[in-house]
Amino acid sequence: MATQFIVHDKKDTVGVVVVEDVKTGATIEGWVMEGDGTVKVKALKPVPLGHKIALVDMKKGDTVLKYGHDIGRMVADARKGDHIHVHNMKTKRW
Repeated sequence: MATQFIVHDKKDTVGVVVVEDVKTGATIEGWVMEGDGTVKVKALKPVPLGHKIALVDMKKGDTVLKYGHDIGRMVADARKGDHIHVHNMKTKRW
């Protein structure tokens, strides 16, 4: 299976989709750059190119990790495989 999303750090709670047309129900494979591993996730919703997919269940208020760093907080609950973007995640800066 070809890489469909990228995870930068083993601690990340999201991966970045690098292909078009991730459809609901598709099992997609991600490359974990740290350690050169792979992970599979079933997409619960369509995820556009460049958007994030949840690697774990997250609750409103949880910190989102990408690149091994805090990139924001959840403003709504999400399950593993959900589309993560501005509708359910916000930066902590504003």
